[in-house]
Amino acid sequence: MPTNIPVGATVAEIDAIHEASFHIPATGTTAKPRRSLKYGDTFVVVDTHGDIGASAGGPDGLFHNDTRFLSQLELLISGRQPLLLGSNTRDDNALLTIDLTNPEIHFEGNIVLQQDTLHIVRTIFLWQNEAHQRLAICNHGNRSVDLRLSVNFGNDFADLFEVRGTRRKRRGVAASAVVSPVQAVLTYQGLDGKRRRTDIIFDPPPAELSTRTAVYRIRLEPKEYRSIFITATCDNPDGRRPTSFFTRLRALHRERRNAGRCITTVVTSNDIFNEMLCRSMADLHMLITETPQGPYPYAGIPWYSTTFGRDGLITALQMLWFDPSVARGVLKRLAFYQTKINAPQADAQPGKILHEMRGGEMANLNEVPFSLYYGSVDATPLFILVAGLYAERTGDDATISELWPAIEAALRWIDGPGDPDHDGFVEYRRASDLGLANQGWKDSYDAIFHADGRLAEGHIALAEVQGYVFAAKQAAARCAGRIGRIDEARRLEEQANRLAERFETTFWCPDLETYALALDGSKELCRVRSSNAGQLLFTGITRPERASKVAADLLRPRFFSGWGIRTVAKGEARYNPMSYHNGSIWPHDNALIALGFGRYGLKDSVEQVFKGLFDAGSYMDLRRLPELFCGFQRQRGRGPTLYPVACAPQAWASATPFTLLEASLGLEFDPQNNEIRLRNPRLPAFLEEVILRNLQLGKSDIDLRIRRRGSNVSVDVARRHGRVQVSVVFS
Repeated sequence: MPTNIPVGATVAEIDAIHEASFHIPATGTTAKPRRSLKYGDTFVVVDTHGDIGASAGGPDGLFHNDTRFLSQLELLISGRQPLLLGSNTRDDNALLTIDLTNPEIHFEGNIVLQQDTLHIVRTIFLWQNEAHQRLAICNHGNRSVDLRLSVNFGNDFADLFEVRGTRRKRRGVAASAVVSPVQAVLTYQGLDGKRRRTDIIFDPPPAELSTRTAVYRIRLEPKEYRSIFITATCDNPDGRRPTSFFTRLRALHRERRNAGRCITTVVTSNDIFNEMLCRSMADLHMLITETPQGPYPYAGIPWYSTTFGRDGLITALQMLWFDPSVARGVLKRLAFYQTKINAPQADAQPGKILHEMRGGEMANLNEVPFSLYYGSVDATPLFILVAGLYAERTGDDATISELWPAIEAALRWIDGPGDPDHDGFVEYRRASDLGLANQGWKDSYDAIFHADGRLAEGHIALAEVQGYVFAAKQAAARCAGRIGRIDEARRLEEQANRLAERFETTFWCPDLETYALALDGSKELCRVRSSNAGQLLFTGITRPERASKVAADLLRPRFFSGWGIRTVAKGEARYNPMSYHNGSIWPHDNALIALGFGRYGLKDSVEQVFKGLFDAGSYMDLRRLPELFCGFQRQRGRGPTLYPVACAPQAWASATPFTLLEASLGLEFDPQNNEIRLRNPRLPAFLEEVILRNLQLGKSDIDLRIRRRGSNVSVDVARRHGRVQVSVVFS
């Protein structure tokens, strides 16, 4: 426990001090944008030159299993940094290509190398736990050139939480050695007893190799080019040399080509939106990691490249319509890690679904509680909900039967430890000072507060969580009916209906014409206008007349910035458009709200959110929607303001364009009747046409062409395989 707690501090203020351990600070001005690649449990973050650790700011490094295995890899020409020509990530995220040239090089007052004489193409990709890099150097001058090219490298074996800013009192022992003319080895004996190792291999052999630098002395004739290959491997215990650059690259290309063959693809009439969809799909494929239980979308790079329960479930929900196999993998993995014990330090109680898992040194030593951490109030009902939605999307009753014990355990937690005061609402309060103070999706320490700005204390019942529980029990009831548990289905349906009545009575604020953010431990409502109320529409717990009022409020200027819906309305006590959760804009939050608008037939509202986020994405680097961005009001001729430490890519942000399309088209799937329905379909003004290829239902698949006709659409079947039927429903 921290010793610098002020005398007389409130519980909420003490929470804030503890929570600072997990805050992600912006530690300095980032001199260059960053680029990232991921493969499995390994990811790399480099600057636009392809360097690691050469410029201020940013979480540079090669990371594996929550540890940084390379903190520096910097290319220099005669001691000078090359000049950047361009830096591009391939559309499928397979590799990063950087074009560089030389600066003007002087020796004893004379120019010995004119600027722009050399062209250096730096190609970087990941394969399993290896980072491969090729330097292709070409002399475009008319005379020979003598070069001194050096590569500086190093490592700190920092735990990811250290990179995020956490300070440690003790660390393990690092060492380095040159083991051959082409190979340097960096090692770290951790306090957790694990030995971590980075091998750096050069081909061809450098003229000089130390534990920090490789030096090449190269003569290039006019038009001659030379290649240098650098491979960094993480935890390669026997030090074996990896397979060649080109062999690995061919394997990676084959893998990426095969990744999208069995899922739905989307092409539209808008080239910019096509670029957004292409980047989103590539990011999702990159973030999805093959686990022993099946594919799982890791939450985001750099801070959340691991299994997160809430993020994985919401991403799987967003992807259900075009790739339901991801939901099956997520459900099976989370069922495997569902806790059966009480463990206060991990916020674990029997039946709870995992929040986060980590494999770094600090987690292994319990310096952070996230080795297997269950401090999430919403992952458990979301698990049940996604299981039900997966069954309705696929008709896969066998998987539901397999998961049923986990679903029942999750329901027991909801009705038992999840409701400690038996008031009918699911609540949270961390069991250990090491845990997260807030355990909904808005988990910043200051995200749950009262109208006067006071932080909520005690056991907190979040509004949207009650909606998740309502939808989960309805979904579980339908699942129970599918597998013959009729009495249980009836009981769950009755529980859901009683919860909806109790929720409406307790959380509705007539003077605000919206639902309270939360109910605190003293049963006092947090009477704050927040986007949480919008997510209630997605769950279906709200009355239709109140849903319309909530939707109207969310699209007023205090909420809607022109780019999207803010997490907290302008004018609330803790509103700050630059905050993490109190006035920023989260694409996935907007996506779930849009699904809620669509559920209640509010297609004009869907279109407004869709258009705002499309416009925002058109300004973003690589057309990539980030985890969040600032909530400043839109101004003519200017793009949105970025949040400095947002993850990009982030799984549920990457899935957002597809969710917005789903909400617009009103896609519904009925495997029992082999029917795909479009309920009240619409297209926003920036889309004239959308083509869905390989839209699957059971063993059938279909291509659909949807065209906008004013405020209506036409739907044509371009190709059909199997007996699947398509209908358009207006209600």
